[in-house]
Amino acid sequence: MTSGRDRLGGVPPRLVATLAFGTTLNPLNSSMIAVALVSLQGEFQVSIADVTWLVSGFYVAAAVGQPLMGRLIDQFGPRRLFLFGLALVLATSAVMPFAPGLWWLVALRVVQAFGTSTAYPAAMTLIRSAAPAGGTPAGALGAISMANSSCAALGPVLGGFLVALAGWPAVFVVNVPLTVIGLILAWRVLPRTRPEPAQRHQPIDLLGILLFTATLISLLIFILSFAAGPRWWLLPVIIAAGAGLVLWERRVAAPFLDIRGLIANRPLTSVLAQQGAINLTFYSMFFSLPLWLESVRGFGSDAAGLMILPVAGLGIATVPLAARMIRRVGSRPALLLGSCVLLGATLLIQLLGDASPIALIILLTLAFGIPNGFNNLGLQTSLYDAAPPDRTASAAGLFQTFRYLGAILATAMIGLIFERDLSSSGLHHLGWLMTGGAVVVLLLALLIRRPVRESER
Repeated sequence: MTSGRDRLGGVPPRLVATLAFGTTLNPLNSSMIAVALVSLQGEFQVSIADVTWLVSGFYVAAAVGQPLMGRLIDQFGPRRLFLFGLALVLATSAVMPFAPGLWWLVALRVVQAFGTSTAYPAAMTLIRSAAPAGGTPAGALGAISMANSSCAALGPVLGGFLVALAGWPAVFVVNVPLTVIGLILAWRVLPRTRPEPAQRHQPIDLLGILLFTATLISLLIFILSFAAGPRWWLLPVIIAAGAGLVLWERRVAAPFLDIRGLIANRPLTSVLAQQGAINLTFYSMFFSLPLWLESVRGFGSDAAGLMILPVAGLGIATVPLAARMIRRVGSRPALLLGSCVLLGATLLIQLLGDASPIALIILLTLAFGIPNGFNNLGLQTSLYDAAPPDRTASAAGLFQTFRYLGAILATAMIGLIFERDLSSSGLHHLGWLMTGGAVVVLLLALLIRRPVRESER
């Protein structure tokens, strides 16, 4: 009889459960807000473009915070950073309901995003240190993927009921008991691992961090500005900061962003690119559909959240199937299957209209739920195989950064299109962009090759 530890690839079940619980705070907080945007817009009397900064600001901060926290984890160890992140989420969530204005709330969301950015890189490091050498712990990675996918998709359902029962502050207050539980579990379960000696004694590349932050933030603000009018003056800032980052990171002994390593490691760069393309497509649907359901079709926030529920159900159901497929034939077939279904799902958006039956909307969310498990676990497995062991957390942080890049591009497209045309026609225009993104995802899936380990040569 197969034990729980065997099913998880040799990783202790208590460790996987604790890590999975901690990593859910990021997708939960990034998705619950989707069904609270209309209420927050009315509460603070702002435009759609302004209120979407609650989403965009979170992603901008997390996009910077994930590789930064990953690098710190590689140097100082995962346990202390995991606990610090949970404490930061607890503190910010407790004061968010008292924010006097929208931009105060945006600032608190930024700090909260940095807190949630520690869990995933720390989890990847701890799984690698606990797993037997020479294998890929698909079961443990699948548990993390299942927890994250289900919370990302269940977020609007939970958020919809919380907003309906207690108003928008409830989507932030719910974090308080969750983080308290997470802190207790992490304190008792997470091992006190020590980072690699070579990493522990490396100096922190402060200039690299500053250049990376300046490049990414200026790029993201430039993208987000398209809704109100492009801020062209940011282009020279992006070019100067980006060029400085590349030049500095290629010459420094211990770079924050290993440019040479990324160029040489083609499987890793392929994984990062597909991560961005998948999330551009997925989050375009995930944030636009609740807005369309509430503002055009007139559904309440709780009903809109329930209609997204099939994404969660199938996201959970497909992860074990994806894990079984990956163990037998590798990650590439799982990625190809997920990419093909995602492409078909985007085409269904063109069928939605002002009088579309609820059954068609449910069919659409079912179609978007199927590829979740295959794409997410396929990419996580490819990341685990491609990442250098001594920079696992840094690679995991970059992996999440590309997720946020895709999500930010999605919110920028939604703001640009819906600010001018929040209608079924506007949703169709957005749908064609999603289809273009899905085509890119499929092409990238065809190009990904699993790296060969030394033990397999």
